[in-house]
Amino acid sequence: MATLPNPLPRLASLGLQLPPGELVDATDDGPWHEPLLWLADGRAVPGDWAAVRAAAPGVGLLPVVLDDGAGHEGPRHWDLMPAEVSYPGDHDAEEVLEELWDECAEADADWPGLADARDAADPDSVADDIVNSLLDDGSPLKDPRLALVPARRSADIPTAIGWTGPVNHEGDTARLSAVLRSWEDRFGIRVVALGFDTLLVSVAAPPTTLAEAEALAAEHFAFCPDNIWQSDNPSRTAYAERRLLNQPAWYFWWD
Repeated sequence: MATLPNPLPRLASLGLQLPPGELVDATDDGPWHEPLLWLADGRAVPGDWAAVRAAAPGVGLLPVVLDDGAGHEGPRHWDLMPAEVSYPGDHDAEEVLEELWDECAEADADWPGLADARDAADPDSVADDIVNSLLDDGSPLKDPRLALVPARRSADIPTAIGWTGPVNHEGDTARLSAVLRSWEDRFGIRVVALGFDTLLVSVAAPPTTLAEAEALAAEHFAFCPDNIWQSDNPSRTAYAERRLLNQPAWYFWWD
């Protein structure tokens, strides 16, 4: 994967005000040749993300919240495979989605194409709000930890660490990062949280009509069919209405 120089080996000299933490280089094949991420030692609290997000991109790092619990421990035990991913910029988002659609959709269902873009105002502020709500009491994350990842853009974070959460659906995470890049451009998403096999993004410009949401639901089905297949009402229309319409965050889980 094409990357910028990794600033993590000189993290201590970058002037960031960080809580105690450690560099993580563990992969499925043993230690990586450089750190993949920095991970805080303690549980993240509201305000941590915004403080780091304001400064870290200037030194080539982006924040993400990693769930260190949920029965899978933390990223040291996630079977990260950075050697197995390609570069997101080498893939076309619509081509990726159409290929995945053809694998999962009904035999007579044609790929409907990409949903229309929406104007997104201040995606980073929306991400701040979503992360703060995640870190309040009652968070769905079992043990949320602040992390920093060397990545060009938020959509690339899963690929930059060699995350394998969707491996049962797509083996090259860069192809899904290409889709996330497209959603960044069209809906103002930011990757805000990762678990062993879960992904949460904030959404600055979600669909505001059912027709828009249904168009987008086709993309979500191709990206993560388990979101629909494993729901109590496995239809794209129901998914569009409940999970996409005016929703400022999208959650994905791969079985």
